[in-house]
Amino acid sequence: MLKATLRSFLAHKGRLLLSALAVVLSVAFVAGSLIFSDTVSRTFDRLFSSTSADVTVEPRDDLSSSVPTGATQTVPTALAGRVAKVDGVASTHADVSVENITVVDSENKSVGTTSGAPTIATDWYVTDRSPVKLTSGHAPRGAREALLDADTADRKHVEIGDTLTVMAQPGTFKVDIVGIATFTTTNPGAALVYLDPATAAAQLLGSPGRATSISVDAAPGVGDAELKRRVVAETGAGVYDVKTADEQAESSAADLGGFLDVIKYVMLGFAGISVLVGVFLIVNTFSMLIAQRTRELGLLRALGADRRQVRRSVLTEALLLGVVGSTLGLAAGIGLALGLIKLMGAFGMNLKATEMVVGWGTPVAAYVVGVGVTFVAAYLPARRAAGVSPMAALADAEIAGVGRPLRVRAVVGAVVGTLGAAALVGCATASKTSSSASLLGLGVVLTLTATVIAGPLLVRPVIRVLGGAFPALFGSIGRMSQRNALRNPRRTGATAAALMVGLALVGGMSVASASMSRSFDQQIDKTLGADFIVQNANFVPFSQEVTDKVRGTDGVGLVVRQRFAPVAVRLPDGKRIETTAAGYDARVDEVAHVTYAGGDTAAALADGHIAMDLGFAKDHDVRLGSVVPVEFPAGQKAELTVSALTDQDAAEGFGMQGGLFFGISTVEKYVPGGQDSALYVNASAGTGPDTLRSRLEGALDPYPQVQVRDQADYKKLVHDQIAVLLYLVYALLGLAIVIAVLGVVNTLALSVVERTREIGLLRAIGLGRRQLRRMIRLESVVIAVFGAVLGLALGLVWGVCTQQVLALQGMKALAIPWTTIVAVVIGSAVVGIVAALLPALRASRMNVLAAIAHE
Repeated sequence: MLKATLRSFLAHKGRLLLSALAVVLSVAFVAGSLIFSDTVSRTFDRLFSSTSADVTVEPRDDLSSSVPTGATQTVPTALAGRVAKVDGVASTHADVSVENITVVDSENKSVGTTSGAPTIATDWYVTDRSPVKLTSGHAPRGAREALLDADTADRKHVEIGDTLTVMAQPGTFKVDIVGIATFTTTNPGAALVYLDPATAAAQLLGSPGRATSISVDAAPGVGDAELKRRVVAETGAGVYDVKTADEQAESSAADLGGFLDVIKYVMLGFAGISVLVGVFLIVNTFSMLIAQRTRELGLLRALGADRRQVRRSVLTEALLLGVVGSTLGLAAGIGLALGLIKLMGAFGMNLKATEMVVGWGTPVAAYVVGVGVTFVAAYLPARRAAGVSPMAALADAEIAGVGRPLRVRAVVGAVVGTLGAAALVGCATASKTSSSASLLGLGVVLTLTATVIAGPLLVRPVIRVLGGAFPALFGSIGRMSQRNALRNPRRTGATAAALMVGLALVGGMSVASASMSRSFDQQIDKTLGADFIVQNANFVPFSQEVTDKVRGTDGVGLVVRQRFAPVAVRLPDGKRIETTAAGYDARVDEVAHVTYAGGDTAAALADGHIAMDLGFAKDHDVRLGSVVPVEFPAGQKAELTVSALTDQDAAEGFGMQGGLFFGISTVEKYVPGGQDSALYVNASAGTGPDTLRSRLEGALDPYPQVQVRDQADYKKLVHDQIAVLLYLVYALLGLAIVIAVLGVVNTLALSVVERTREIGLLRAIGLGRRQLRRMIRLESVVIAVFGAVLGLALGLVWGVCTQQVLALQGMKALAIPWTTIVAVVIGSAVVGIVAALLPALRASRMNVLAAIAHE
């Protein structure tokens, strides 16, 4: 049996190749994502470990929110002197490092990165832990001198002697580049400007007596943990955040972890789609191979092979396919990880391919996925093979699934579909976001499962409609193509299922994204009353100079500032919720339209008061007049009175949790040194919007990081952000289509082999080569469109239910992107044509007499 299995596998290796490709893709994405994330994690772990001081003393911050405020938390420089006297301390240094800066060249072009990595200004202090070394020029001395990292200098064409402008929170100043510093470790992608230590404190923090942290080096023989204990004893427990080198490295790695998780989960999403669609392909392939080998399997049974041996034989073939596919997929995954490393280099993160990490877990995961998926997918066909009777050796080979009743599928599909529909109805009617989202996930899984199970039941009614025009358009060729698609509902359903999965995902996400875009448009139209919004391109705050420039622009009638503050609110129900609050100037009503359920803007912006979303307040037992303790950064605390409740329908969806806002004086009091995040600007009487825009853009020309947007620009910005998610879905669709095409090609190729004698007879009675190719193409098209129709119908239902979940977050508009849906259907027909090219060509080249004699 083993010899027979191996011979059978090698005899059908061409037919199994396309199924192996699905396994290769699945394993490649799993292995690639693991290798890439392990490589980046290991690289940055070494970077953080090698550059962290033995002990670091930082400002304490109990808030996890990362919202940028423009304020820099500091410690007194004198703290370094106190810590230096601690027993076991070899040396200390007051560090200065800020990210809330913008650096431009002589032409007002940004010298920062475009990849989202920060632009950092820091003091030049060389130790054996420094990540850079001076490679040309000299160290900065005095207020006008600075160094620039080599990668940024090369990318932005900055040379020694050039003058740069640094826009920091205390003010703007110019520096001359006197040297270039080159990374000795991995470049994380940031742009680095190094200043003289005294200059850094004065120009970046506004005070020579402040620092962003204190680095502490241990004396020989003193461990980091012991040194930390002594430093805490000197500075006081809970006053500062004191970390050992390992803790500092772990904290820095955790900050990077969010970025790595995004990449890992995206790639695992691709792997999941590959696995799911590949299962359909493998099941279909083995089912058809077993159908074509019915006489062979019957002969094995007649010669004495029992059911277990036949089943084991088929599963062994699947195991071999899985091993081969996993091995190739692991190799492809290494190549994919290498490509990602090179791609990161293009964005400024210079990882070394020679330090690629292939941990033991990667090949284990690769083979578990590849072999496991293939084995599971082949199990049902293997059971079917074991049921072949020895008498089949004496009969003509049957086509599996033809004439067999679909009653079991009907019952199971109906039960699962009913449960899925009930879950989706529950999702649409739920009043809480968490329960609605949970029911949505359950409903998606169940309805997808039901559609896959019951797909063959839908083949005949749907394809009769989809192919109804074929006889009229293509005559007998069209009629035969339609009947070929109808003759085996199981095969047609399984082939179309691969495409259906991808298109269902696209349909659902397209409806969700279109609904989000329309909801945002409606909310912007409803609430935004300003002529223009001035914001930083990447939403970080800007310096006071920008606000002064805007206010001083001719034609500006009103400027309302917006500032953000991370806060933690302790609510009457006992919960402590960390969120972000906004601060506004008094005349905010003139640039925004706020609907109040109680109180008004004047009450909300008064000193010691706060506004809150009505729904959030009800959920946490807050009423007008309630006093809530609020924690701000750096340990600042206040008790604020809830003096206004807003009813915007979108406080959760469009703003921050709770919809909290207060007067900008509150932000200035509890977050000193903060910067404006946005300016809402109205034109003065007699000044047109176009004129004012031109003047604002001229005034802000020296600040390339700042943009002037009107309502249309703001909508486009939101649409572009939503489109990023949609592009990811389209990428998943592309992968699903690739595998679906493989499935259609495989099905048609095996179908051509199965119908060799039939094709020979058709050719013998006058069917031309061109007619034969057209017949197979039409069959492929109708199968692909059938999958598209099922997928889009399912996706539309998912999309509508997703919109109901979003409605609980304030996004109540429903939009159906009909243009996208029509384009997808047309694209599916094209996919069908492309998938049929090779099988149709092969069929048309058959020798007629050999085909007739084929068994």
